Amino acid sequence: MKFLGALFLAATASAHYTFPALVAGGSTTGAWQYVRKTTNYQSNGPVTDVTSNQIRCYELSPGTPAQGTYEVAAGSTIGFTAQSSITHPGTLQFYMAKAPSGQTAASWDGSGNVWFKIFEQGPTITAKGLSWPSQDKSQVTVPIPKSLPSGEYLFRVEHIALHSAATAGGAQFYISCAQVKVTGGGSGTPGPLVSFPGAYKATDPGIMLNIYYPIPTSYTPPGPKVWSG
Repeated sequence: MKFLGALFLAATASAHYTFPALVAGGSTTGAWQYVRKTTNYQSNGPVTDVTSNQIRCYELSPGTPAQGTYEVAAGSTIGFTAQSSITHPGTLQFYMAKAPSGQTAASWDGSGNVWFKIFEQGPTITAKGLSWPSQDKSQVTVPIPKSLPSGEYLFRVEHIALHSAATAGGAQFYISCAQVKVTGGGSGTPGPLVSFPGAYKATDPGIMLNIYYPIPTSYTPPGPKVWSG
């Protein structure tokens, strides 16, 4: 019995994942080069408490920036690598937050009502169940809105694994934040703005649900509406 328990724990840990590097223009950066090192960089484990400060960027050492800030043009595509892949079913979302005046992406902690969503991806629903486009992916990417103002931002990926989400606190959040500098931007006004923590409740219908039975007839990702620019 102990042996089987050990095998189960090992399998569970191996099913977890991180987002350690950026991918853009067909190239991948070094791990934790532009992405702030996350608490789960070794364990791969998730955040489950949506009221914790860890729900923001899951930082191992808050206040410690990544090595550099990655330059990306508005309108181009950028994303994260998933190490080793996204093994759980669930929704994928991307957020950004602009560093305030006098701060940079490297110096800022991302606190306050500053985050806006640029992408959300729910499931395909059929009579047989829910199919999640992000599952088994080793890279996930998103276009930066063309009208996003130039400047330095925190760029946040969030995958919410829902395989154990039938009770409050069962959803698993896999998160990383990268430091980016957007160039060639426009004059858009991103919004609505939310804070992390604060944007989610553990009982939000997109966070607490049984994805297996009865099969949901609809799904709405948690958080604000997407700002498309």
